[in-house]
Amino acid sequence: MLTVWGRATSSNVQAVMWTIAELGLESERHDRGHAFGGLDTPDYLAMNPNGLVPTVRDGDGAPMWESAAIVRYLAAAYGDEKFWPRDPAARVQLDMWAEWIKTTFAPHFGMRVFWPLMGKAAGGPDALDTSIDALKPLAIRLSVRIGEGPYIGGQSICFADMVIGVQLYRYYTLDFDRAKTPALDAYYARLCERPAYREHVMVSYESLRITK
Repeated sequence: MLTVWGRATSSNVQAVMWTIAELGLESERHDRGHAFGGLDTPDYLAMNPNGLVPTVRDGDGAPMWESAAIVRYLAAAYGDEKFWPRDPAARVQLDMWAEWIKTTFAPHFGMRVFWPLMGKAAGGPDALDTSIDALKPLAIRLSVRIGEGPYIGGQSICFADMVIGVQLYRYYTLDFDRAKTPALDAYYARLCERPAYREHVMVSYESLRITK
């Protein structure tokens, strides 16, 4: 049994929960973070000294944190060859895009587009527009990589889709001027057809909106 601590509105928690669901694993989740609090208690900090979500235990195993690392653990422990290629040379071709999302696309989109659109100060009158324009070539780059897909690794969904795809619900449901990316649009539409994605990623984020 996997135990997950973290709120359903966290994209990092969503990546983990989506992976668990795609792999058909048994789990229980406890709300922590944001309005739920509970991240600064001694018990929680003993598991995750960063005081962030998610934190995961697999049975009686040691606590795990950092969502992408947890996704990789779950994929390696429970995924088949299609979900987690055993050949390192094949796997790295997928993993580098999962890393790119975490280090390049997600920070730019999250801090410079998502949160300003949710009410956080953007820095200046033109800052948001500039950030939206700067996001477009990143979306185009990902769209080119997806190509015909249907998934990042080809015909079957894999661990890298868990890290990449979790960013797209907010990207596509926020109201801003997106780049023209037909391949990425089709990829997102395919993800939306997956029950596990609908349950764990297509979660309202209105509770995160900053009201003044």
